[in-house]
Amino acid sequence: MQAIILAAGMSKRLRPLTDKQPKCLLKAGDKTLLEMTINNILKNNIKDFIMVTGYREDMIKDHIAEKFPELNVRYITNSNYENNNNSYSLWMTKNYISGDSILLDSDILFDYRIISKLFLSGKANCLAVKSTHKLGDEEIKVIIDSTNKINHIGKHLDPMSSYGESIGIERFSYDFFRKLGDILERKIVKENNVNEFYEASFQELYDQGNSMYAVDVSEYKCMEIDFPHDLEKAQGEVKFLEN
Repeated sequence: MQAIILAAGMSKRLRPLTDKQPKCLLKAGDKTLLEMTINNILKNNIKDFIMVTGYREDMIKDHIAEKFPELNVRYITNSNYENNNNSYSLWMTKNYISGDSILLDSDILFDYRIISKLFLSGKANCLAVKSTHKLGDEEIKVIIDSTNKINHIGKHLDPMSSYGESIGIERFSYDFFRKLGDILERKIVKENNVNEFYEASFQELYDQGNSMYAVDVSEYKCMEIDFPHDLEKAQGEVKFLEN
């Protein structure tokens, strides 16, 4: 099992907090978001990491070298991070995945048991969903069927018709990821479509008949850090996370 962490972006919505450091190095409590993410992955016995970096990447590498000197991590540099989106960063990992994997955005504060619940779900292809809060225009939303299979995913979905929010933690089988890589290759290399969210490629896989399931993790603390007020809220939430 490999863990893919995407950490290339500039996080302009968090300025000025990110003027001099990447978002994943912001602290909630006494640890950075990245440090907590890596610890959560290690608690689930995943020890093989692929990290896509870009903006101020040397700070990320130095931080990991200090906090996790023995970590088995391959860095991939997205040097054009100012002009592309997370689908491009994910595409860059496609030749380095050798088996099943999990994918995480680097800006999530979450309980490590969310990853555990994905593993215990019995679904090789699934993503973590928060179903208990009010949805708006900002969230990546999912619409599911009676078996929890995802029919639609995206920000554009009607909040009233959606089951919940995808929090940015996914589990893939190797076969699913290879198909995802083929779609990303076509979009980015042939169509020069470099500014999508990767969920658009998930949707294409669903439309082709490939199944991915929603796993409700609402019983566990999780939040995405997009704006300064999110980080302020995170300071109060972090003490409730399982150690």
